[in-house]
Amino acid sequence: MGSSAALLAMFPLFLVFVLLVGWQWPARRTMPLCYLATLLIGLFYWQMTWSRILAATVEGLIIAAMLLYIVFGALLLLAMLKHSGAVSAIRDGFRKISPDPRIQAVIVGWAFGSFIEGAAGFGTPAAVAGPLLVILGFPPLAAATASVTIQSTPVSFGAVGTPILVGVNKGLQDQPAVLDYLADHAMTGGLTGSVAYEQLLFEIGRRVALLHGVIGLLIPFFVVCLLTRFFGARRSWREGLAVWQFCLFSGLAFCIPYAIFAWTLGPKFPSLLGGPVALVLSTLAARAGWFQPKVPWNFAESASPNSGQTRAEETPMPSWSLGVRMAWLPYAVVAGLLVLEQWGPLKNLLARANWEWTITSADVASLAIVARWNVLTSPGTAFLLAVLFTVVVFAVPRQGVLNAFSEAGQKTLAAALALIFAVPAVRIFIHSNVNGAGLAGMPQELALAVSQWVGQIWPAFAAGIGALEAFIAGSNTISNMTFALFQFEVALKTALDPLWIVALQAVGGAAGNMVCVHNVVAAAATVGLVGQEGKIIRQTIIPTVYYLLAAGLLGLAFCHRRG
Repeated sequence: MGSSAALLAMFPLFLVFVLLVGWQWPARRTMPLCYLATLLIGLFYWQMTWSRILAATVEGLIIAAMLLYIVFGALLLLAMLKHSGAVSAIRDGFRKISPDPRIQAVIVGWAFGSFIEGAAGFGTPAAVAGPLLVILGFPPLAAATASVTIQSTPVSFGAVGTPILVGVNKGLQDQPAVLDYLADHAMTGGLTGSVAYEQLLFEIGRRVALLHGVIGLLIPFFVVCLLTRFFGARRSWREGLAVWQFCLFSGLAFCIPYAIFAWTLGPKFPSLLGGPVALVLSTLAARAGWFQPKVPWNFAESASPNSGQTRAEETPMPSWSLGVRMAWLPYAVVAGLLVLEQWGPLKNLLARANWEWTITSADVASLAIVARWNVLTSPGTAFLLAVLFTVVVFAVPRQGVLNAFSEAGQKTLAAALALIFAVPAVRIFIHSNVNGAGLAGMPQELALAVSQWVGQIWPAFAAGIGALEAFIAGSNTISNMTFALFQFEVALKTALDPLWIVALQAVGGAAGNMVCVHNVVAAAATVGLVGQEGKIIRQTIIPTVYYLLAAGLLGLAFCHRRG
């Protein structure tokens, strides 16, 4: 039954890939079919109860609402900036640093986006960096592609290390295989003492940072090469490689401190502190004229109006002008709030506002479906507070405020149809572990089949399993929580180092964010681009494949047999 179960579990994913990426259907048409396929497979083959399917659907709708809240906040801030006059000031100020979109994409997307990932995670970089790139004159499709591509290297330590400290932690905590491993290594002088488990997480985090630090060096190259290949007049990869010196400098400016912080301070800080280091160094280098291309480049002027490649429409600006620093303040407010909410006392206070609803119970508490939402700690709230700041400080006229709300509301509703089917389909997929057929959940059946097929070369595929779950769930944290123990046990059975295998899981889970459907839908919506999700995935699948191949090769190199 294992092979047929794995094939059926793969069918909804195959359907999404064919319709969304192959046939380029919009997500609003693709995802209802995906939801229906997942529901029918769960109901008839996995024999899930109607109550569990309904509970998973309701949970998915709540998560979709959370995502739409963030999307609306990001869109509203962008619209308010357009109607305040700040857009022109930001654009002019940034062009003084560098007029070249390739350099701008690296600084805003890679460096600033990595910092936002470290502070907030969960797709927030696309909601911040995407609109900023549109402000700078990027075609919406180019802005979305760049902002999604950087959701890779910094993701494993996003939201102050949540994918490791929550995802891997919850996946491995108190599990017999892990406890036995710790006991064995205590006797051989390895991890010892009352903090053995914390040391285990620390060591996994180090390995994750080492893998990302090597692979992630090339992500700035992919960001600029995708721009020049798909959005330049010559459709050239070479024009992207022309800025290789700046890409390498910015890559090193992030990856070196990123690895050092992981090695010395632990999983909370690599992206949170590595991002600002890269942002400062990259900006200073660009301002000083270091590593700049000899030949300037810009986007093609002949893009079709309906292709998603046209620039953001110019909005008539108020008669007053804003200074560059003032114009940047709303995004500084967003970044500051996202960091501030991680401060211990405030974080504990805000946690009291957490809303929790047990939609369905189960004999085992961990199998219950529980929806949680803390509006106060949502990035959407940070965006709305920045909107309020913008309205008050920039004295946005009443009509401008009304227009901004109208624009943001219409674009958010356009993205809603895809998300209200995509996320419930994902939750049914994940919650299929409770069923009447005696099967593991759909993700686990897929992973088990792959592990049986590949055997001893598992390190080459471990990251792919992490990416698969992240593609489904849209979260490195959920991917790690789902598969960390599975990866650990496969490593023990095949005499491989489980710390490296779990690290590969986390790295793959980060890479999968670049092609996750509801992440892409949300990113497209924040730049006012709905219905072009397949085009984005067609581009971001290129760095995703690179990431997984590189992780597989490094995994084979690092995962020595345990003897």
